[in-house]
Amino acid sequence: MTLSFFDQFSLTSFMGVPLVALALTLPWILWPTPQNRCLNNRLITLQSWFIRQLTNQLFMPINQNGHKWALLLASLLVFLISLNLLGILPYTFTPTTQLSMNMGLAVPLWLATVLIGARNQPTHTLAHMLPTGTPGPLIPVLIIIETISLFIRPIALGVRLTANLTAGHLLIQLISMATFVMLFMSPAVSAITMILLFLLSILELAVAIIQAYVFVLLLSLYLQESV
Repeated sequence: MTLSFFDQFSLTSFMGVPLVALALTLPWILWPTPQNRCLNNRLITLQSWFIRQLTNQLFMPINQNGHKWALLLASLLVFLISLNLLGILPYTFTPTTQLSMNMGLAVPLWLATVLIGARNQPTHTLAHMLPTGTPGPLIPVLIIIETISLFIRPIALGVRLTANLTAGHLLIQLISMATFVMLFMSPAVSAITMILLFLLSILELAVAIIQAYVFVLLLSLYLQESV
């Protein structure tokens, strides 16, 4: 019995083993691995095309030095998409609804882009703190504002992913409960809410993919400023 709408986001365990560990390792098993000793099937060909197109889209505006991140960001994109889509299935757990996990992904990657920019282009990195032509009295204020905005970036990454997935899951639960309750009271209204639930489920599928793409896209934009 569900005591709260937020119980679905609580960390569960089975025989002392946290199930979030299983949810984190399962996506890697679902994706097929190409092998040289056999011909690629349609699924592997589609997977390779999907990853190649997204990688080209992400790294097209980034210069050659930033292409070293291609494998890392492409793997992160596939990982987040798999976790987000896995959480839509019944009786599953979505690790990306946990703010701690999203911050654990966002902070190290954001910090890496900042350190790369400070090492390779220290003058260019510091120039972002103060726009050209700023009046003298506004210089301290703008430096403080730009510094705060720099440190807010990883928080925005983690909170955006967590909030969008959590809101979608809560809406699906609310509408599904309304559909079940109205089934005996008003079948016509229940049918309408069931159609709405179906459309919302399709929207949640799109949100799961788009939010993973936005997470990696913003990291690539931060990387573009540093290389």
